[in-house]
Amino acid sequence: MTALNRVPSLLSRAGTASALTLAVAGAGLMVPGAASEASAATASAKALQIAASKKGAPYKWGATGPHRFDCSGLTLYSFKRAGKSLPRTAAQQYNKTRHVSASTRKQGDLVFFHSGRSVYHVGIYAGKGRIWHSPKTGDVVRLQKIWTKSVWYGRVR
Repeated sequence: MTALNRVPSLLSRAGTASALTLAVAGAGLMVPGAASEASAATASAKALQIAASKKGAPYKWGATGPHRFDCSGLTLYSFKRAGKSLPRTAAQQYNKTRHVSASTRKQGDLVFFHSGRSVYHVGIYAGKGRIWHSPKTGDVVRLQKIWTKSVWYGRVR
């Protein structure tokens, strides 16, 4: 529940004398964790834009930008520019994120491709079942439809 949605409920419980106090202080009402979630959402949106701005940059194994990338290098670079730090490899990045379900995924979440329990690829969720990623040698950073159901989602904190 957002702070805005909580105001009518708080007012009804506060009584007339406290209503003015709540109205004056209302701008300061916060739901625990809302500020950090908003900050993470902003960073994720920025990281998504940064990844998209690298469209056409060539894949190079081990590269972390700014002109060439491997898959985790692109996510590392994009989030670093957005003010968030990530470890280097896709598997390490998976372990650092807050895991979310496919039904709650959002634009800017990381999409981890796995075989069994091993993560082998990562991209940034762009919405509508698509990711920005740096696929493989001979390819370039591009927007692509997710091609398998063997994916997990992670939200950068």
